[in-house]
Amino acid sequence: MATAARKAPAKSRSDGKSAGLSAPKPVDFTKDEELDAYRRMLLIRRFEEKAGQLYGMGFIGGFCHLYIGQEAVVTGMKMALIDGDQMITAYRDHGHMLAMELSPRGVMAELTGRRGGLSRGKGGSMHMFSKEKHFYGGHGIVGAQVSLGTGLAFANRYRGNNNVTLTYFGDGAANQGQVYESFNMASLWKLPVIYIIENNRYAMGTSVSRSSAETDFSHRGDSFKIPGIQVDGMDVRAVKAAGDLATEWCRDGKGPLILEMQTYRYRGHSMSDPAKYRSKEEVQKMRSERDPIEQVKARLLDKKWADEDELKTVDKEVRDIVADAAEFAQNDAEPDPSELWTDIVL
Repeated sequence: MATAARKAPAKSRSDGKSAGLSAPKPVDFTKDEELDAYRRMLLIRRFEEKAGQLYGMGFIGGFCHLYIGQEAVVTGMKMALIDGDQMITAYRDHGHMLAMELSPRGVMAELTGRRGGLSRGKGGSMHMFSKEKHFYGGHGIVGAQVSLGTGLAFANRYRGNNNVTLTYFGDGAANQGQVYESFNMASLWKLPVIYIIENNRYAMGTSVSRSSAETDFSHRGDSFKIPGIQVDGMDVRAVKAAGDLATEWCRDGKGPLILEMQTYRYRGHSMSDPAKYRSKEEVQKMRSERDPIEQVKARLLDKKWADEDELKTVDKEVRDIVADAAEFAQNDAEPDPSELWTDIVL
């Protein structure tokens, strides 16, 4: 059923605006896919919880933006990729790294500024990179990664390969001028880029309704003839279905596509944000009714594909991985001062 939905053609109106696409029906996961999604999302959740603890203990300095609540977005999209597809994002990036299978030790050690970190302790929470895993950052400048992701897609088109670039940004960054310059270029040259807007509703602390004249972010590409889809970003199956549609669209040479992932962050914008702009009741309602991990857990139990003891075992295995990463990150050596003079273009 999902395959049929993916092949629905996009139509353009005579005024030049894209008529858009309909969101495909969430895919039906197999037992193995449900378990894999559960494990992957749980790793991100437990990792971020531990990162929050280490920040509070003083092991992590600078900025630290947690991904708790948004795990289904990167997990579902990763399931739609093939080898060589790229990912680039902003500074809420730990979950994206783990989804791209970067080492938990390497990510955590970078958070604590140690030699074993993915940027050798020099980038911190917001600036990590792995060419080997096709992960191109972690970027601290709001919206900058959108232009860079568009450039990655241009390189793919120039080389004539079959790869697609996932370019993530938030509802706040969606108002940046360089985003629209990138849209124009991507549409003009039909670049294989998927613009994924992670709409977690509050940007740095201002609700979408107060900061954006157009609150349906799937329409942000209309004037550039880029179709868009609104996706339930709290349901990993819906994300996977949208990811399948979008990657097929790009690989078929149809140009860019926008996916607005309607998601939610449980914590503040960063660790220093008390998030007083929303009620505790609102957050609790999302946790109790829409949590992406609990949705998968409920399906596994309902279908008798796993029992409570089996899922507890998965949780323990994930916690052990995170504990190992934290232990490594707290005890690894700090970078040698000579590292100050490496990776510098004069």
